[in-house]
Amino acid sequence: MGWVGAVRIELNDTERRELEARMRRRKIARADAVRAEIVLLAASGMTNLAIAAQLGVTRPTVATWRKRFATSRLDGLLDEPRPGAPRKIGDEKIAEVVTATLETMPAAATHWSTRSMAKASGLSVSTVHRIWRAFSLQPHRSETFKLSTDPLFVEKVRDIVGLYLDPPDRALVLCIDEKSQIQALDRTQPLLPMRPGQAERRTHDYKRHGTTSLFAALDVKAGTIIGKCMPRHRAAEFRRFLDAVERRVPGDLDIHVIMDNASSHKTKLIHDWFARRPRWHPHFTPTSASWINQVERFFGLLTEQQIKRGAHRSTKELEAAIDAYVDARNKDPKPFRWTKTADDILASIQRFCRRTTEVQAQCG
Repeated sequence: MGWVGAVRIELNDTERRELEARMRRRKIARADAVRAEIVLLAASGMTNLAIAAQLGVTRPTVATWRKRFATSRLDGLLDEPRPGAPRKIGDEKIAEVVTATLETMPAAATHWSTRSMAKASGLSVSTVHRIWRAFSLQPHRSETFKLSTDPLFVEKVRDIVGLYLDPPDRALVLCIDEKSQIQALDRTQPLLPMRPGQAERRTHDYKRHGTTSLFAALDVKAGTIIGKCMPRHRAAEFRRFLDAVERRVPGDLDIHVIMDNASSHKTKLIHDWFARRPRWHPHFTPTSASWINQVERFFGLLTEQQIKRGAHRSTKELEAAIDAYVDARNKDPKPFRWTKTADDILASIQRFCRRTTEVQAQCG
């Protein structure tokens, strides 16, 4: 089977499904996911040394969990009792807290806190905290998601990811979008700078001094940015930005433009602009899938590194700060590295949709 002296691992269907589920599950301790992956790789015929190298763990670690699984199957992947005083909280009470956290809500609140759960369960706040930490439960956190309903989602993903991973010869791939309504904000009182033992401090309130919109085109291969601030973000401004981009790109290359489905991108004015330029090829992202447009990552960095903590007393100051950021990035460009294939993305979304459907079925 490809190993010498290692315990042979053969899995039945139930064990394989459970181990794969542990690997995919987000709310699980990292150590448990690694143990599951060790067993799955061992069952595929990999040696202990190869598994250790792939997972970044030691060879004895791989050998230990491989042997424990062979001896006790799934129970062997549980932590052994550790020395110290015996637990005062039994498994039934722990299961009660975990179940209540996952399946119920407190009165007049949307989620449990350690204090409300402690009061409901009769345990101390620190005990509830330890139970939640052991089971990777974080009721105070909430994440957002939105699935695209674009009927051409698969085709568009394959098209755009293909441009990232295997761009056409003698062609330039540009990700274009606008970051609209960027506010020029100034704090009402002077900023207190950072000093040893004290973070930078600023007032919570601010004065508004107008807004601007940034149009940006990211060269996917080079990592450089063509940016232009304008007071509005209509189709007329978008066309002027395309004119500016056209003056900046080589005249002998095809230009593939990746952009979203904003109404300003699909007017007759913009359609006619592309129609008059055969070497320009527009590619639209799926609806509700802005994450596939790489220029959005640039906008995120701009917000975090320049706009969020900046103080600007006018739109002119704000635009100057944005221009300085773009110039600094272009002097030392760092292209974003796209690694996921279209198949990887679609498989991940399929798994997410399956989990969402299963949750809805359980709730229904």
